[in-house]
Amino acid sequence: MAIANTTTEQDMLREVRRQDGNRRAVRIWLGLVLLALFCLVIVGGATRLTNSGLSITEWKPIHGVVPPLNATEWDEEFKLYQRIPEYQQLNSDMTVEQFKSIFWWEWAHRLIARGIGVIFALPLFYFWIAGRIERRLRWPLVGILALGGLQGAIGWWMVSSGLSVRTDVSQYRLATHLIMACLIFASCIWIMRALSPHSDDAPPSGHAHIWAGIIAAFALFQIYLGALVAGLDAGFSYNTWPLMDGAVVPSDLLIQQPAWINLFENPKTVQFMHRVGAYTLFALTLINMIAALAAAPATTHARRAVVLVILVAIQAAIGIATLLLQVPLHWGLLHQAGALVVFGFAVANWRGFYGEYPRSTAIAERN
Repeated sequence: MAIANTTTEQDMLREVRRQDGNRRAVRIWLGLVLLALFCLVIVGGATRLTNSGLSITEWKPIHGVVPPLNATEWDEEFKLYQRIPEYQQLNSDMTVEQFKSIFWWEWAHRLIARGIGVIFALPLFYFWIAGRIERRLRWPLVGILALGGLQGAIGWWMVSSGLSVRTDVSQYRLATHLIMACLIFASCIWIMRALSPHSDDAPPSGHAHIWAGIIAAFALFQIYLGALVAGLDAGFSYNTWPLMDGAVVPSDLLIQQPAWINLFENPKTVQFMHRVGAYTLFALTLINMIAALAAAPATTHARRAVVLVILVAIQAAIGIATLLLQVPLHWGLLHQAGALVVFGFAVANWRGFYGEYPRSTAIAERN
């Protein structure tokens, strides 16, 4: 009997080690996906800041991987661009060489998006067939893949808004595109964090996880406001701080009718809301830190709360510098990168309150 018990314990230990190895592999894979998503968002930001998003006027998911390879193909691509209002009203003096400089940003953005589909789908298929993905994760991961496909369609839906009447894309569709990217990013972080070892420290309070969720949600909302700012080019005006247009609360915030439309279409109002959002997010994280340090100063939760405040403060400083410098490309991209870092850390911090997924020690429950 003792020998049988020992054998069973050894088998269970091997099973746990196997699961740990599988989890480590899945975490590495999701980490690479997150890195690619991060690059995609940054290149997307560069595409917006360089006004390159309408340079490719057709949606060719497969054939579009190959860029123009000779002068004739470049001339054909340029002629397609010449048909849209952006060229006719804003860039009618553009040369083919100048067109190339905006084309490559958009092409790179689409290429990275396609690449993410490959580095997500192929390992998912392998891990699934090899039995290295836990059952509870299979359909959530398939759901993320489906969101990626939907994101591609949203991207074209966004681009199409600027091909016939407008000289730029709709700020509503731009914000939708960015938020979907953030949701995919957050989903990968959530699963990756759930498969990572967690601290045994008790939460500072019984509702700490709710507060963490509110912070993550508000960080996402702040990114949405930033997308509206980008969509309206609102960051290129009112480049002073802490006053805006000479006042703490500027005038004419509700000048358009109906009043609610100002929250989405008035560049002044949208920028002001983004500023207020930054102050609010900093206040939320500061209150969270003070509460965590008061209740459980030596815990991992308290240390994460401190890091979150620091990240938000750095991001706010970058945002102020970007505004004062009138949104140069590198500062604008740094600000967008900072937003993704803050949001990602907030999501990971939120997930940290729920603990690691329990391991199965039953030999019969192999994946």
